[in-house]
Amino acid sequence: MASIALLGTGLLGTAIAQRLLEQGHQLRVWNRTPAKTAGLVDAGASLIGALKGAARGCDTVITVLRDGPCSAEVIAELGELDGAVLMGMGTMGIGESRGLERQVQQQGGAYLEAPVLGSKPEALKGTLLVMAGGNEATFLRQQPLLADLSLEPRLMGPMGSGMASKLALNQLIASLTHGFSVALRLIQAADVPAKDFMEVLRPSAVYAPTYDKKLERMLSGHYSNPNFSTALLRKDLALFLRESESLGVNAAGLSSLLGLLDQANSALDELDYCAMHQLTAER
Repeated sequence: MASIALLGTGLLGTAIAQRLLEQGHQLRVWNRTPAKTAGLVDAGASLIGALKGAARGCDTVITVLRDGPCSAEVIAELGELDGAVLMGMGTMGIGESRGLERQVQQQGGAYLEAPVLGSKPEALKGTLLVMAGGNEATFLRQQPLLADLSLEPRLMGPMGSGMASKLALNQLIASLTHGFSVALRLIQAADVPAKDFMEVLRPSAVYAPTYDKKLERMLSGHYSNPNFSTALLRKDLALFLRESESLGVNAAGLSSLLGLLDQANSALDELDYCAMHQLTAER
């Protein structure tokens, strides 16, 4: 089994850590707020008290951090990586990930971007969708570990291809959720029962499983206990738009959706991302 350091024990990071412990890996964990690692330490992980030197003796360092700048800052504090593979599983920009590869190499490690689709339930079951980008030899080196987290981890191509795939998928999450929200608003305003509408939608070519996954939350207005927050969705959509512009893709139609998400207040930010349904209500 591998010796792993995991940095970032938020919702997804904690679930990944729990899965790794269950698979028998030796795990060290770190969070800026040490109290957020308590459950993992109780389950058998070791607490990383100081980042400097924390990669020593590790096969892999996994980061599950908010964004690219945060990841670069935390990784810099590790110092020498001693040949470990740094595996970035959080979402960041394409250029940020490529920059992180250079930084990791300068620190004496190898880098593999490995963002995932899925959250706590999938992480605990080992069914995350992993879309890696980077060197094939590094991917093959990490494949046994990734197989504990994903049924079929994929190497999408060179560095940046994994992050591009992740951003594209998260854009679809935002677009599908928004489209479903305004569809519900319209049929309700026209006095069409949601049940009847769903019975027509489900067998159609435009149906997506996420609609049923979020339907009850939207109808009831209960968005607590998120697997993915409104704030993170807004962050990733902004990244998608930034990367689209740099690559010459006309994604201007999404700017209004980002503007809508910008209207979320701090309370809404911490709720499940389908709380954007609150933002499509009649003004």
